[in-house]
Amino acid sequence: MDDALRTVEVSTPDLVLLDVVMPGRNGLELLPELDELGLEIPVVVLTATNTVSVAVEAMKLGATDFVTKPFEPEALRVKVAQILERGQLEREVVRLRDEVRQRHRLGKMVGRSPAMQEVFRTIERLAKASATVLISGESGTGKELAARAIHELSDRSSQPFVAINCGAIPRDLIESELFGHEKGAFTGATDQRKGRFEAASGGTLFLDEIGELEANLQVKLLRALQERVVERVGGGEPIPIDVRVLAATNRDLEADVAADRFRSDLYYRINVVPLVMPPLRERREDIELLGETCRARQGSEPPELSERALRALVEYGWPGNVRELENAIEHGIAMTEGSSIDIAELPLPVRRSGRAEALREEWRQGEIDFEELVARFESEILREALERNEWNQTRTAAKLGITRRILKLKMDRLGIDPRR
Repeated sequence: MDDALRTVEVSTPDLVLLDVVMPGRNGLELLPELDELGLEIPVVVLTATNTVSVAVEAMKLGATDFVTKPFEPEALRVKVAQILERGQLEREVVRLRDEVRQRHRLGKMVGRSPAMQEVFRTIERLAKASATVLISGESGTGKELAARAIHELSDRSSQPFVAINCGAIPRDLIESELFGHEKGAFTGATDQRKGRFEAASGGTLFLDEIGELEANLQVKLLRALQERVVERVGGGEPIPIDVRVLAATNRDLEADVAADRFRSDLYYRINVVPLVMPPLRERREDIELLGETCRARQGSEPPELSERALRALVEYGWPGNVRELENAIEHGIAMTEGSSIDIAELPLPVRRSGRAEALREEWRQGEIDFEELVARFESEILREALERNEWNQTRTAAKLGITRRILKLKMDRLGIDPRR
């Protein structure tokens, strides 16, 4: 029996025929040991004793099927063929799902929309090149994820990926962060320090929000890109660098160049190849996939998105893009006590959008007339305004551009309780 187990482990057969009655050990005792091998091999149990109870026990222990003795050889062959065919189909389904999943993913980015598929193709092409890339797009569209994907697919992937947000570092420190400094170069410089350019040697340097750099830093950055050398603050020795630079911005750098806020020569140096990340409102086909991806990261069994919640997510405009969507999903999971996230558990702006869409759907289906639709929209607007102003009627009326008396009349007419 031990020899049989070793043979199964080494050769990994497509299927095991296991008799219950065998010398040494009962076949049912062998089923858990086969399962522990973790090979997912289908097992057909052959039995003639206490047929029903033995068959039930075998299935509980992980058998795929059973055959009662006596049996016709042809019947056994048919059963084995069916099991093997089913296994092949299951493996093919898994393979196809993996293939589809891979087509919808690149690095940590996901997207099945034509816009994101084009981004994926562009990234794959850029990874094979060495050109400087300018990644543009609104905040939250995944510019750093795109930069990381370019790096990870490139021949520099085994070397460092170093990121710096040019707008998040104080102006008096950004030069030192980029180029490093010598000991004593300024107050507090107690040691020599390498900058991000040197830290990224052999790899990729990602300059996020490059449009925030001041003019004097733009000049020094341009020199580093043109001459492939840097000088530490307080030092005069040129240090050669071998770095691929990827830059990103959520600004209109062409407008900044026209307004003399950004150097044109630096702009053309970093914008060798542009990559534009589409906003989420232009790739609504990806919202469900992104939502499921985010939800799956929140634990082993996170609550599902209800149909109404999903419709609200698709309807919403997402000014904060993917980052805002991720926050909305996390908000929904945190606020949900049951197994399903509904509109009520989503953030207020998304709830408002979902309620508006629900009202429109009721109207399209003929469930409410036009006057009721208008009244309920008005009610939604007033409730949101009151919520935003902590139910202070005087402040709410001023924000809406109406008198407090008119606001109170509307609240009474629409049944909005001020003691909420």
